[in-house]
Amino acid sequence: MRVVIADDAVLLREGLVRLVEENGHTVVAAVGDGPSLVSAIAEHKPDVSIVDVRMPPSHTDEGLRAAVEARGLVAGTPILVLSQYVEVSYADDLLADRMGAVGYLLKDRVSQVAEFLDALARVAGGGTVLDPEVVSQLLVRRRRDDPLRTLTPREREVLGLMAEGMSNTAIARKMVVTDGAVEKHVRNIFTKLRLHQDDEQHRRVMAVLAYLQG
Repeated sequence: MRVVIADDAVLLREGLVRLVEENGHTVVAAVGDGPSLVSAIAEHKPDVSIVDVRMPPSHTDEGLRAAVEARGLVAGTPILVLSQYVEVSYADDLLADRMGAVGYLLKDRVSQVAEFLDALARVAGGGTVLDPEVVSQLLVRRRRDDPLRTLTPREREVLGLMAEGMSNTAIARKMVVTDGAVEKHVRNIFTKLRLHQDDEQHRRVMAVLAYLQG
């Protein structure tokens, strides 16, 4: 994969460059501020970008704002946010185009390199991978006219685990049920959210986005 990395912390940025390249990928740009991120994505059109939230000059949400801007210029460009912070409003903006290819992981909760690399590949492939804490904070913003009210508590649980990027097999293991039971819940979710017969991965992405934006 061709990767852009944006983080103002030099040691972390260089560490990510080394990690990505040691695992067979190419870093086409490594930058430390929002405008440079937008320029790098527009120029290189990478397979995926790793983006920190807080960058110069104000160290608030420049990284996320730049990522949103970049997706406006290069439609659907895959973004994996890797940060210590959850910035809900701009995370919503990243998800708003319903194109998928978005991840949001918290630095201090990524416990294994393989887990991070797997998330990177899934986002590059159009998937959605979100830390459970990000999911919970996004759901606090859910409106009263929630279009997902028809889902049962068990279906909501399955959909929440889908939002974390879990496969049906991983969900079954987590919930201590059979794969078949999870597949039934997933089919019910697709039906209730009116996600008609289509590519399975696309429907999973659309279901997760509906869940987070509902």
